[in-house]
Amino acid sequence: MRHRPTQSPVHRRSTSSIQIDDILVLRPASSIHISDIIEAFEETWPDVIRAMPWINPDKEINPQIKDFVLETERKGRAGLLHHWVMIRPWDEYVLGIVGFDKVTRSNRAIWNLGYWVRSSEQQHGIARKSIDAALKWLGQVENLTVELKVDPNNQPGRNTVIRTVRNWGGERCIDGDSAITVAGVRTMHECHIIKIGPGCGPVENKS
Repeated sequence: MRHRPTQSPVHRRSTSSIQIDDILVLRPASSIHISDIIEAFEETWPDVIRAMPWINPDKEINPQIKDFVLETERKGRAGLLHHWVMIRPWDEYVLGIVGFDKVTRSNRAIWNLGYWVRSSEQQHGIARKSIDAALKWLGQVENLTVELKVDPNNQPGRNTVIRTVRNWGGERCIDGDSAITVAGVRTMHECHIIKIGPGCGPVENKS
């Protein structure tokens, strides 16, 4: 059975910075970050391509990332996409990217969540904190449903998604399972959904 989206986004707002703590801030992705994003991307190759399946490895990578960031910056101002660069604030070091697009497969969600953390900064809780902060930001003004898709063969990524879904009271959504092409290989991805809104947050952070 296919489900219709339970709601449409009413409030459109520009992507804005999110101060998570003293060691992590999310800044709207912009042209000033392009060279640092490329550096982080190259460090994390080839695993990072799972988070950016639109990358064509047979073509030059840098122009594709530049085009992505410029489009993200433009659409972020209009509230059509939301992507943040994970930043270490004391030296502006790029740690990764987290964001939302509207490439959904379940017909129940408005937004799709994606993220990646550079190889040298993984296993430090950066993904968890960034995902939680981005979900809180998106749900500040209205109730929405967000989709998370993951390759079941990507165990670290799947662990992050499962933990996020559990902490936010989400659920598995088999209707949204779909084959996604990554570097020319089609792989079936699992779909999960989370409902967010004012006052919502991860269970582990609630008092």
